[in-house]
Order: sequence, then C-alpha cells, then structure tokens
Amino acid sequence: MCLSIPSKVLSIQGDKAIVSVAGTEYEASLQLVEDVEVNDYVLLHTGFAIQKISEEEAEETLRLLREIGEIDQEIRENEQQKT
Repeated sequence: MCLSIPSKVLSIQGDKAIVSVAGTEYEASLQLVEDVEVNDYVLLHTGFAIQKISEEEAEETLRLLREIGEIDQEIRENEQQKT
C-alpha cells in the first residue's frame, strides 16, 4: 500500500518544488506531473509529486488524516488507562 500526502506548492525551480505539508517544508520532484504552478496542491509520495489535486480535495484528505490521528491518540490513551 502506498500513502501520498496532499502538499501545497510554495515555490518551483526547474523540476523541483518546495512544498508544505502541515507547515513543514519538503523538496519534491515534479518530474512525474505537468502544469504545476505555485499554490497548486499535489500528492507527495517519497519525494515525488505524483498527481495534481484540487484545494478542496487536499483539505478534505488532510481533515480525514487529522481525524485518524485523533482516533489513534484516543485508542492509545484508553490502552494506557487499562494497564
């Protein structure tokens, strides 16, 4: 299974971009996608932008990932209380 994270493109230089994932910046290769511009959203996987997506899709996916994180945290806290 592969996981890609929605990332906002902050800057582009050649076939490389600086992208933001929840406020943390990463370098991403743009070799696999076309027509990416600053402020676009891409799916980032192992340092490669693999697909351009809409801002709405990016925000929805990030919301779901936050929910998963919150649920995981609740599970861990419940398990700790049992021990």
